[in-house]
Amino acid sequence: MTTTKTSSQPINKVTDDAIDIGRFIGIIIDNKKLLIAAIVISTLVGYLVATLSTPIYRADALIQVEKKQSSIPGLDMAAMFRGTNETEAEAFILRSRMVAGPVVERLGLNINVQPQYMPFIGEWLARRSGKPDSIVFETFNPPSPGTYDLVVTGANSFEIYQFDELLVSGKTNQLLEQNGFKVYVTSLEANNTEEFKVVKTRAAAAINRLANSLRVIEMGTRTGILEVSLQNPDRQSAERTLNAVIEEYQLQNIRRSAAEAQNSLKFLQEQMPEVKATLDSAEAALNSYRISAESIDLQTETQSLLERIVELDKVVNELEAQESEISRLFTKEHPSYQALLEQKTRVLEERESLSERVQGLPETQQKILRLMRDVEVSQQIYLQLLNRMQELNIAKASTVGNVRILDAAQATFGPVAPQKSIIIAVAFLLGAFGSITWVLVRALLNKGIERPEQLEEEGLNVYASVPLSDAQRSFNLKLERFARSKDRQTLHMPLLAKEDPTDLAIEALRGLRTSLHFAMLEAKNNILMITGPSPAVGKTFVTANLAAVLAQSGKKVLVIDADIRRGYMHSIFNTSNDYGLSDFLADKGKQIGEFKNVIKQLHVDNLFFLPRGEAAPNPSELLMHDRMQALLELCQHEYDYVIVDTPPVLAVTDAAIVGQYVGTTLLVARFGETPVKEVTTTVQRLAQNGVDVKGIILNSVERKASAYYGYGYSYGYQYGYSYKSEKS
Repeated sequence: MTTTKTSSQPINKVTDDAIDIGRFIGIIIDNKKLLIAAIVISTLVGYLVATLSTPIYRADALIQVEKKQSSIPGLDMAAMFRGTNETEAEAFILRSRMVAGPVVERLGLNINVQPQYMPFIGEWLARRSGKPDSIVFETFNPPSPGTYDLVVTGANSFEIYQFDELLVSGKTNQLLEQNGFKVYVTSLEANNTEEFKVVKTRAAAAINRLANSLRVIEMGTRTGILEVSLQNPDRQSAERTLNAVIEEYQLQNIRRSAAEAQNSLKFLQEQMPEVKATLDSAEAALNSYRISAESIDLQTETQSLLERIVELDKVVNELEAQESEISRLFTKEHPSYQALLEQKTRVLEERESLSERVQGLPETQQKILRLMRDVEVSQQIYLQLLNRMQELNIAKASTVGNVRILDAAQATFGPVAPQKSIIIAVAFLLGAFGSITWVLVRALLNKGIERPEQLEEEGLNVYASVPLSDAQRSFNLKLERFARSKDRQTLHMPLLAKEDPTDLAIEALRGLRTSLHFAMLEAKNNILMITGPSPAVGKTFVTANLAAVLAQSGKKVLVIDADIRRGYMHSIFNTSNDYGLSDFLADKGKQIGEFKNVIKQLHVDNLFFLPRGEAAPNPSELLMHDRMQALLELCQHEYDYVIVDTPPVLAVTDAAIVGQYVGTTLLVARFGETPVKEVTTTVQRLAQNGVDVKGIILNSVERKASAYYGYGYSYGYQYGYSYKSEKS
């Protein structure tokens, strides 16, 4: 409603840089419809994306990697490599080019067939039809990798193009060789489209793509069981590809194991002649000595001593092998190493003791003992090699590797992606967060006036706060359409003071009428100029309806549309603009005293109107003419109030010119849009031209929750709403 020039209550200053949580909450409440619309649209987009996106299926398989056993007796490979993650190494092997390469070549994964559908919903409609579109190639060898277009021309016929050039044409189940192109199509299903895009990539790119798409994880900790998974838009293709991968992996593992057995067998075969020669030499030396010494056999005690020495030699050899292995893992200070050394020392001491006993035997017995020991040791080594060769031959013939397929590849019944619930939830959150952020940022960047105190802090008097009613909101929408309209003579703009005199905005203007009566008592004349800082602040609306309110009180009121450039007040008053102010000022022949002939009597009692007339190329010069001053001087004696509507101050200089003739000037600012700085700049510019702004009319004031939470309402504003509700 109406506010006084000065406020008796203390003004609570709220700095623009202060963070007011309450105001933020109010801003969100004010824009709840926008936020709800943004959230609904975002959620709907998320639902459409989740529904129209290509479903992705996941196939998985389980394989077991058993610990490798040493191919050489006495060599514990697990102990040597303890601490290394064997399953991690196997995971890298699974994703290697050694495994992926044969799979790509066998399944032709470097050939990608893409049916061409209409954008957005074509693929979804094809899935809904239940009839897949596919092409199966037995051979597809183009001159070079690239993208080719396959067009179905009949039930079993097709043509292949590249860059709109026909390369191949023919039928299915025929080997076609044309233009360096070799192709054989075994199956062609085109139920929803007649065009396919066939992309032939290089084998290396397809191998890398397959290797990168594989996911390998170990089930549990050090279980040796690996889960291998693969995702693909085609459920059957996912199963087929993953089965090929794990089968190829198992085959290479078997080949690797067979290669280890073959290498070990080759090594033993190379050692056998040398070991056999050593054995033959030892036997020959023993037989030769027996003949020369005429000694045939050993005594029972000596035979027992020989067996014990041979056994100790075998133990020493085994301990030395173990020491060689354990030295790679531990230092000599380690308890395990110390225990091995102690055991070896005891065995050596016992063998040394037996050697001393051998020294007490006759020389013949000693010689025979040594020769028989050489024979026994060589014979044992030879027999061990023979046994191991037999084992390796059997192992090579029955190699199964250390990899076992526990579960073959099986695809999920339903798609694993897109996850509709997650996409919709994310879209909902993004819509909510994005819209709230946008609203808050817009509010922070908007420096528009939101309370009269902001103007009063700058020393400006606020004469009235005109609320934004539903009728005025509709008026603003019509005004926007009117501004874009080419035919401005036929568009009717309603006069709110006549059509809805009980509207809240009109009640506020009635309060302004009272304040204006006292404000103009000390003015030099009864001419009132209403202007604004910039366009679209509502000054024409305020001017027209204020004039109607004054006329309804019994005052004789003349409204002059001095916006010669773009004035549209004649549309509000529903009158013609065939002859107006610009025409009168430019018509040198018409006498000033004849101004009454161009004044129009309106459909509101006591209300008269002088339209702007035809748009003139020199409006400032016309307004500065002596005829304008003479016209206003005559009008001020004929009417109780003369209200002049002028163009925006910051846009043109017309208001500063008209301001020289008037006694009272009011400035209209729009709530929430006109910055305080813009108002103060307008006041300063008018002051530089000798025009004193009497006060400010704050137009289109909205009852916002941000004002309620952040600043609170003025008593007049609350009263205006209460009055309206009581009256209704």
